[in-house]
Amino acid sequence: MLEEKHDNLSAAENTTEGNPSVEANTEETLQTAEKESTEVVQAEPEAVVEHVVADDATTPEEPTAVAEEVVEQSLAAEAETETVAEVELVEAVAETAVETVELSEEALADEQPILDEPQVFAADEAITHIEEQNAIAAEEHERETSIELPAIDYETLDLDRLNQHLERLVKSEQVVAIKEHVELIKSAFLSKFNHLLDEKKQQFHDDPENEGQEFQYHHPAKAKFDELFNAFRDLRNQHFKRQENILKANLALRLAIVEELKNLHNPQEDIKDVLKHFNELRDRWKNAGPIPRDKYNHVWNSYHFHLEKFYDILHLDREARDFDFKHNLELKQNIINRVKVLVEEKDINAALRELQDLHRIWKEDIGPVSKEHRERIWNEFSELSRQIHNKREQLQEQIREREQNNLRLKEAIIQQIESIIAHPASNHNAWQEQVKQVEALREEFFKVGKVPSEISEQVWAKFKDITRQFNVGKNTFYKSIKREQQTNMDRKRALVDKANELKDSDNFRETTEILKQIQEEWKTIGHVPKKFSDQIWKEFRAACNHYFERLKAARSEVNQEETEAYERKKAFLEDIKSFEMTGVHKTDLDNIKAKIEEWKTLGKVGPNKRYIDGKFNKVLDGLFEQLSLSKKDSEMMRFNNRMGQLTESNDSRRIDQERIFLQRKIEEVQAEINQLENNILFFSTAKNARKENSMVTEVRKSIARHKEELAVLKEKLKQVRQLSEKPAN
Repeated sequence: MLEEKHDNLSAAENTTEGNPSVEANTEETLQTAEKESTEVVQAEPEAVVEHVVADDATTPEEPTAVAEEVVEQSLAAEAETETVAEVELVEAVAETAVETVELSEEALADEQPILDEPQVFAADEAITHIEEQNAIAAEEHERETSIELPAIDYETLDLDRLNQHLERLVKSEQVVAIKEHVELIKSAFLSKFNHLLDEKKQQFHDDPENEGQEFQYHHPAKAKFDELFNAFRDLRNQHFKRQENILKANLALRLAIVEELKNLHNPQEDIKDVLKHFNELRDRWKNAGPIPRDKYNHVWNSYHFHLEKFYDILHLDREARDFDFKHNLELKQNIINRVKVLVEEKDINAALRELQDLHRIWKEDIGPVSKEHRERIWNEFSELSRQIHNKREQLQEQIREREQNNLRLKEAIIQQIESIIAHPASNHNAWQEQVKQVEALREEFFKVGKVPSEISEQVWAKFKDITRQFNVGKNTFYKSIKREQQTNMDRKRALVDKANELKDSDNFRETTEILKQIQEEWKTIGHVPKKFSDQIWKEFRAACNHYFERLKAARSEVNQEETEAYERKKAFLEDIKSFEMTGVHKTDLDNIKAKIEEWKTLGKVGPNKRYIDGKFNKVLDGLFEQLSLSKKDSEMMRFNNRMGQLTESNDSRRIDQERIFLQRKIEEVQAEINQLENNILFFSTAKNARKENSMVTEVRKSIARHKEELAVLKEKLKQVRQLSEKPAN
């Protein structure tokens, strides 16, 4: 509409030159404009007409000069900075800034615009919301600079990935376009970092070595985040300061244009110059930038009021005005048709953004229509706008329902953790299972989406508290475990020291038994602190391996010697088969003893070859039978030979077994002797003792045999004890 009027007025400007009748008509029109009040073109509709309340009632002098100077400054500033301002700071600026040029309430008291649409919709929630958003958009200039960034679920990212996204936004995007994303990243980062910090702090206090020390924790991701967030904050503050000056300058410029427009109503001035000045003002208005939102509606209404008033006064052709009305109606009907399409749009947010822009065009770019169409098209436009707004409300209701469902899910997770806390584990494996359960619930908690903002902090605090309670119970249990592990550590350290003392011992027989006992005791000791577990086990294993490798090497050498001894003894047995007795007792006895001594020099055989010693003993038994030896002497010679073989093989176990056997045998023989002696005493006192005299004699012979056997056994035991007392080789 504004462009159409510009064309019509430009044409009118051209037709006035050299046309006295037109000039006369124009002058007449200027004089009679006030009388034609019924044909005044009414201004654009506003939901609420705002007033600018000035600090004083004066209007500025020389507004054009001031405005032109200000606009040069503002355009230079706009060339260097973003044109989108942060809402929070601009609101503060709008409340406190002192504008260069401001309309007074008295000066504008008579300038209330005639609304193009009925005021019945002034309080309509949907329209009011759209108007407010357009005021904000006008202030922030978002229509030219808004950037749609893709939605990202920052809650699912780790600290490093969050920093990567924040760095990209700060370095690559306009500061005013990333505010929401930065806040989401900040919330997700601090949530995850604080949880990590709580865990590290708990671990620090649980370690006995840290008692009395101050907890400190530094994470490179946190330092990087602080650096990036501070950079964002600095850029934002710089932008706010620049935008504040721009808003002030633009407001001053627009108010100055309104003042100039109001002063154009001068019938004495040449119409050509008036039209030229009017078109210049319209161009300047079109190029002026955003202004504070609280001044937006009133400044626009005031501008349209004086614009339409000037247009009515200078209107030269009623047909041209009707043409404008028709053209404006077509434009507004096109907007209505587009809104009908938007009603079916799936993307509600996109539809709302476009609807907001269409309201701006309806208000700012298109002029009024004829009276008979005003209410109808405005009602239709408003109703369609309300339908989209209602869809927005439905979408928000769905979001609220989803957040309520998320709240229920998170509360259920908290209850599950509370149930776990109510039944604490009693051993390590059970605790580890509960830790897995709580960790899974924690991950599930973070995967659940947002909850209502008014309760978000409360839910988060409750979740942190309940997980902290679980950790306290877990840590109390593991503190007792750590005390037990420290005791186990001391016991294992003692075994390691003992193994290190024995690992170079050459007394393989005794040391092997001791080390086997140490290894069995090691198995009975429980866990030690994890950080020492591998170290102490490796040390113990190294000591044991060192000894048993030495034992293996020694046994390998012994095995070779035993094999050679077996071959020598085998050959000796073949040779002794040809041994012949001389018939001389002493000579034969000495020869047999010599053979025994020679056998001893042949070496020791392995356990699996000791049967060859038995074969030699059988040979000796045959030789002893050929000698006229007493039973005792024969028995002792055999025994001495067998004990010598055991001594040679260092078979302490069999020597001990022999000692125990002899002790028991002596006890049995002694008991038998005692019983026989009691029997003799019984028969001696009996009435028929003379008849039993032969029986008593037989008992006495038995006692004598047992005493002889007892003497041999005692002699054997004496020799065995002497062998046991000898130090091992």
